[in-house]
Amino acid sequence: MKVAVFSTEKYDREFLEAANTATNANHEFIFHEARLEAKTATLAAECSAVCVFVNDDLGAETLKILAEQGTRLVALRSTGFNNVDLETAAEIGIKVVRVSVYSPYSVAEFAIGMMMMLNRKLYKAYNRVRDDNFSLNGLLGFDLHSRTVGIVGTGKIGVIVGQILHGFGCHLVGYDPYPNPKFAEIGDARYVDLPELLASSDIISLHCPLTPENHHLINAKTIAQMKPGVMLINTSRGQLIDTKSAIEGIKSGIIGYFGIDVYEQEENIFFKDLSDTVIQDDTFQLLQSFPNVVITSHQAFFTREAMNDIATTTISNITDFEAGNSLKNEVKLPEKVTVNA
Repeated sequence: MKVAVFSTEKYDREFLEAANTATNANHEFIFHEARLEAKTATLAAECSAVCVFVNDDLGAETLKILAEQGTRLVALRSTGFNNVDLETAAEIGIKVVRVSVYSPYSVAEFAIGMMMMLNRKLYKAYNRVRDDNFSLNGLLGFDLHSRTVGIVGTGKIGVIVGQILHGFGCHLVGYDPYPNPKFAEIGDARYVDLPELLASSDIISLHCPLTPENHHLINAKTIAQMKPGVMLINTSRGQLIDTKSAIEGIKSGIIGYFGIDVYEQEENIFFKDLSDTVIQDDTFQLLQSFPNVVITSHQAFFTREAMNDIATTTISNITDFEAGNSLKNEVKLPEKVTVNA
C-alpha cells in the first residue's frame, strides 16, 4: 500500500522501514515531518492509508479531506485514539487501527525514574556538579521504603509500576473501575475508592487512557483531597490533569513534587526543537519555572523494544487491511474504553 506517514522523526523512519523489510510487506511509505491536520491533509493525496501519531489531528474535517482523496485506513502508531473522530470515520468508511500493546516496561520504568529524579533532586544535583557546586543543601530526599503509592489505572503498565515499587518496600493502593486481579496479588496492594487513594498516598502515579469520563480527573476538587506535599506523576495523557489547577496546587504546597511526561496542550510544543523560539504557552512557561517540577517531552514509551513493537504492529495492521484480513487491532464504534485498557 501507499502510505503517508505524518509527524515523522528519524527514528520513526528507521523502525518502520526495518519492520517493512523484515516482514517483506513492501509497503510504499511517504514520510512527512508535518503534523496531520486539515491544512496538511492534501499531503496524503493518492495514499490509501495514513500513519499517524498521538498529536496528529484526525477530526471530522481532516478525515473528510482524506476520504475525498482516497484514503481508506488510519494506522495509529499509538495505543490511544482520543485524537480520532471515530463517529465520522465510521460514517465515511475509513477504518482505524492502533497499536493495542507495546512494551509496558518502557512507560513503567520511566515513571519510576521520574519519581527518583524528583525525590532525590537528581536534575539539580547534575547541574550543580557541572558548575563545580558540590553542596548538598536543597537536595534532601526521602526513603521510598514504607511510603504509600497510589496507582490510578491498574492495567499492564500500572501493574508493573506496582511490582517495581513493591520491591522498594512501598505500600500500594490502586483505583480502577475495572479491577485487575494481578494488581491485588502484589504484596499488600489493595483497591480503594479515589478519595481514599488521594488522601492516603505520598505518591500518586497516573496510568490510564484518556476518556470523556476521566478528562481532568486531577482538578481543583481532587487536588484538595490530596495529602499535603504529595508527589504527582503523569506518564499517560496530558488531559488527565487540569494544568492550571495543578499550578495552584503547587503554589499552595499540596503538590510538593510534580513530574509529567505529557501535557494537555503538548501538540504545539512536544516532538519539536523550539530552543531558538519563544514558546507562546504562558501556562507551560509558568509550570517550567517551579523548582519542584520535572517535565519531559512524551518520551516514556521511547525504548528500542517499544519502538520495534510499534513498528511491527503498524506494518501488520496495514498488511491485514491490504489483504482483506480481519483487523485484530481495529478501533470500532462503540468501543468501551476502560481505565485498565
